[in-house]
Order: sequence, then structure tokens, then C-alpha cells
Amino acid sequence: MMNHTLKSQCKVSPGTVISGKWHFNKYMIIKELGFGANGVVYLAKHNNTQVALKMSDNGMSITSEVNVLKSLAKVQGTPSLGPSLLDVDDWQSPQGLISFYVMEYIQGPDFLSFLQQKGRSWTSVLFLQLLNDLDKLHENGWVFGDLKPENLIVTGPPPKIRCIDVGGTTIQGRAIKEFTEFYDRGYWGLGSRKAEPSYDLFSVAMIMINTAYPKRLTKTTGGILQLREAIRQKPELLAWEKVIVKALQGHYSSAKQMRTDLLDLMVDKKAPDSPPVKAAGINKQAQKQQARPNINGNKPLTRQHYRKKKKKSGWMEFWLIAIVLGLLYGWYTFNKLL
Repeated sequence: MMNHTLKSQCKVSPGTVISGKWHFNKYMIIKELGFGANGVVYLAKHNNTQVALKMSDNGMSITSEVNVLKSLAKVQGTPSLGPSLLDVDDWQSPQGLISFYVMEYIQGPDFLSFLQQKGRSWTSVLFLQLLNDLDKLHENGWVFGDLKPENLIVTGPPPKIRCIDVGGTTIQGRAIKEFTEFYDRGYWGLGSRKAEPSYDLFSVAMIMINTAYPKRLTKTTGGILQLREAIRQKPELLAWEKVIVKALQGHYSSAKQMRTDLLDLMVDKKAPDSPPVKAAGINKQAQKQQARPNINGNKPLTRQHYRKKKKKSGWMEFWLIAIVLGLLYGWYTFNKLL
């Protein structure tokens, strides 16, 4: 949490006008949005446009976060990785010179609030979006760090996850700058606080658990045993158990791997079940056919045929997800019109 001295230095009242020392832009403070270890974030107005303004007496912290936002802006086609950076300046306040930066104000409910309002049917889709965004973030050498539902806003329509508060975003290989205990693997005794993709993926797994435990779990014994037991007590988490446990234990080296496994679970859930005995019989018969040519002299199924079948299966998965997304968006739009 932020120390009281820093909070008091950056404390301003609604109606206060923040004037940039170098760029001369003016921002009227509307209200406080939140504060953390390195500063206070305010909702402000500039030229009739609402913006988010973060100030801190720690110039190094501001510089670091600005560099993160600039780096994220270079990742093409991924606006959800972070808010757009609009301005960086200093303000000569009554308490002294205070650094600040201004960014896009992202409106919408946080992750858990959105699911509570719109239903759990959106859960898997939003996690697929999040993992896709994290994969691009990691490819560019960063780890989000302080990943939690409060830092994930759902905008739209169509619903889209946006990441806010990049204060914990850290260059890979360094120590995590900011974290929240419940989503931190070090707190649960399941890994270090080294900035690497698996750190963020542990947090994603804890957010999954958080969807079934809105008030979070109380740590008792800690470790994988307590978390696995918590998963098995909730039917909605059992469907994801394989993916969650692998992420908790650090078995994923990339967000893409975790996303693929989650996608496979969604496909398996949609696919009709086959009688196991009958399926086993078919598999044995297929193995025999592959072991020898048939009576017409045809060759057994080759590796190329397998690749073609796998490619066809991949397209089927793509269209399945597209249909699911279309149905969910149609349902969302219908409810917005009511």
C-alpha cells in the first residue's frame, strides 16, 4: 500500500486545476479513482474529455510507468494491453514539484463485476482474451505483475478486456515491483517473485479461482493442496482443474500454451460424449487397419493424412469458438436493448 506521507502530498480536492509546467496543459480534477504504492490516480477533465491522471512525488516511478505505456503502444493491434498515454509533465503544487502523467480513461465494470452482471457464460471467452493479450505482452519482454480483477476492465460492446494500472509491470528477469498477496505465487509458497510469464499465469489461475470465491480464500496451509481442495469444492472450477493446476504449479512457459489448453477444454465440453466401450472398439479396429494394407492394396494412413485431419480439426475449433462468441454477443446485445 501507499505510505501516508506520499498520499498526503498527492492529495488534491475535486475542482483543483493541475497545470503542466512544461506543456502548459490544464486538467481539472473530478474525483479520486484509487491509489497504490507509487501514486494516486484521479479522474480529470481536459478540453471536455475525461482522462485518468496519475501523480507521484517519485519521479523515477512515473518515468518507469511511462516507459511501460510507450512500450505497450508499440505492440500493434493490441489496445487492451494498457491505456493510451496522452501527456507527461510536472505540477508545481503548494507542497512542491509533483510529477504526473495522463492516460486514456477506460470506462466499464471490473472483471468480476461484469461476470456478476452478465453471467458466467462469458468467463471462458474473457480468459481467452486475457491470455492472448498476456502472450503479446510477454513476447515484448514484460510481465504485468500485479494482475487482479480490479486491474481488468471490460469495455464494449462487444465486451473486451482492457488492462489498467501498469504500475506493477516489470521487465522480464527482474523482481516483481508490485503485487497483491492473493494473486502472488510467493504468498502461496508456489514460486518466486521473479518477473517471468509463469508469474502472470499463476495470477490468471488465481483469478479463475476468484470467480468461484468472490470474497477470495483465506490462506490456511497454503500450497497446492489447499488450492486444489478449493477447486474441487466448486463444480464450475472442476471443468478447468487441469488448466488451473498446471498454471499454479508453473508448468506453462507461455500464455499461448495455457490458452490452447483452455480452448481444448471448451471444445471438449461442447463435443458430444461417445460410449467408451464402443469408442475403444473403433480405436482397436482403426489400429489394425493402419497396421496393414487393406484388401484393395491401399497403403495405411500416413503422417500426411494425420496432419490433414489435424488441420481440419483446427478449423472446426476455430468455427466453434466463432459461433460461441457470436451467440454470446447476440445475447449481450439483446439484453442491452431490453
